Amino acid sequence: MAAANKAVLGPLVGAVDQGTSSTRFLVFNSKTAELLSHHQVELKQEFPKEGWVEQDPKEILNSVYECIEKTCEKLGQLNIDISNIKAIGVSNQRETTVVWDKLTGEPLYNAVAARVSPGPSDPVAVVLSGSSVPAAGTSSVWLDLRTQSTVENLSKRIPGNNNFVKSKTGLPLSTYFSAVKLRWLLDNVRKVQKAVEEERALFGTVDSWLIWCLTGGANGGVHCTDVTNASRTMLFNIHSLEWDKELCEFFEIPMKILPNVRSSSEIYGLMKISHSLKAGALEGVPISGCLGDQSAALVGQMCFQDGQAKNTYGTGCFLLCNTGRKCVFSEHGLLTTVAYKLGRDKPVYYALEGSVAIAGAVVRWLRDNLGIIKTSEEIEKLAKEVGTSYGCYFVPAFSGLYAPYWEPSARGIICGLTQFTNRCHIAFAALEAVCFQTREILDAMNRDCGMPLRHLQVDGGMTNNKILMQLQADILYIPVVKPSMPETTALGAAMAAGAAEGVGVWSLDPEDLSAVTVERFEPQINAEESEIRYSTWKKAVMKSMGWVTTQSSESGKNVFIIIATLS
Repeated sequence: MAAANKAVLGPLVGAVDQGTSSTRFLVFNSKTAELLSHHQVELKQEFPKEGWVEQDPKEILNSVYECIEKTCEKLGQLNIDISNIKAIGVSNQRETTVVWDKLTGEPLYNAVAARVSPGPSDPVAVVLSGSSVPAAGTSSVWLDLRTQSTVENLSKRIPGNNNFVKSKTGLPLSTYFSAVKLRWLLDNVRKVQKAVEEERALFGTVDSWLIWCLTGGANGGVHCTDVTNASRTMLFNIHSLEWDKELCEFFEIPMKILPNVRSSSEIYGLMKISHSLKAGALEGVPISGCLGDQSAALVGQMCFQDGQAKNTYGTGCFLLCNTGRKCVFSEHGLLTTVAYKLGRDKPVYYALEGSVAIAGAVVRWLRDNLGIIKTSEEIEKLAKEVGTSYGCYFVPAFSGLYAPYWEPSARGIICGLTQFTNRCHIAFAALEAVCFQTREILDAMNRDCGMPLRHLQVDGGMTNNKILMQLQADILYIPVVKPSMPETTALGAAMAAGAAEGVGVWSLDPEDLSAVTVERFEPQINAEESEIRYSTWKKAVMKSMGWVTTQSSESGKNVFIIIATLS
């Protein structure tokens, strides 16, 4: 019976899904896209100062090893032969910046990374001062604010009539992207400076760090990234698909520390895992897929046609719309980015992207900072009790507003409160905030592309909240479509890995792709009510702006000054 089961399964593909709050390893059947087993490990984040967010690259790597090992054990318990795993893909948090020593394999600083939620003592309006450097061993994340003064200084050097950074990268000059994090490390961390001088330093986003380590590390590890992750560094020319000499000179980044840029679907190298782990059984399996997490979700949702879009609801929200083989530059605050390139000789596809900085993080904030819920799941129950925010609006701009505003001066506000307002209304308003922010991005996308979406495909952990999904359909006034298999990010990485030349166990031809069962949410309110709620939200957003300005003091420290502008 067991042998028969193994024969039916056919080739399997694994996927590392490395996010800001956890790491997972998932294994799929390449013929049916069925998820067979997975394991997840939670990750810590460090907040050495207000506005600083870091993660330990070694902890990230060890979490990958643990997830692979535990998943292999689970497959064994299911009587599934792990020798059927023919390829491994990597999907990762983007922009997070790691610099390490290529001789020792040790990180030279923590990853400067993405802020999943406010720290336990973070005020809604952050006052940040000081410029001392924390201990080594971390990574820099996407809502980390330490680079604000770096961005301000760099912006003064861009001619007003020639924004060559945006025209080459599709990105605005922002603390969000890797180049300014790397510039900060080069300016402030002596270990990084010394390693660069001695030609020992390597830079990469999390995918580069993992692939280098998993393919041998200091003993022959492959230093590479893919086009989707490279396109988020602000050093990569999205037209020529190469590191750009002018950009590297502008940010003063030595090109020799950058990884080789490859397609999203090709064999980068073979797994070389410590034999002390049971996962050593995956030794020699090719790592052949690599996509930034949002591109991976786009592929996993099978958004291969122009105009198809998906929204991933996680710590933040990320809405991507496939614009095909042409770069569409936004006039409404969105980013132009590389969607995917599924093979060395395959064409590159582009996307417009809008990001909501705080989505699932607002639920964690209600739980951890206000204590109005004990578990994240409880918010759905509270919201259901009242079925309305009763005129309460919550703008969770904890670290400023991202697309389509790009307004760092904004801070979070809750407004429209009355004596009748209770925690249920605030919980409902928090869910509405996620939906309103998504609507703002979708509106901008529709204006840029000129073709309104007929429906929105969704994924991510928050999509389990049915109240949220119904609210989203009501506020967008279009259907919201959720696949029954929610692991679309990992699925996209697995599809890219399995389809790679030399692996060939996963066909991406439309007729071969498995049909996906979906849950569909239709709008249940009238269009006029939807518009009234949306216009009131926009009024609340205006009130959130202008709370913080930054200036450089004589000592060169970053100082954030709180300014109350309630008028």
